[in-house]
Amino acid sequence: MTDTEMIQRNIEEFSRLQKYMILTQDKESAAYKEMYERYIDLKAILTASGVNVTELDRVKA
Repeated sequence: MTDTEMIQRNIEEFSRLQKYMILTQDKESAAYKEMYERYIDLKAILTASGVNVTELDRVKA
């Protein structure tokens, strides 16, 4: 897998995860907390890869 493909996959996962987070009603639930941890991981990975996540970030957490 090329770097470009890896970045694309991470962007797609970041976008999908944010949709799930926005749909989740209970922000204190265990599921939301797990999603939030992955959100932070993906945000760090994308930033380290040179992606400006400001444009992609819908959660703004």
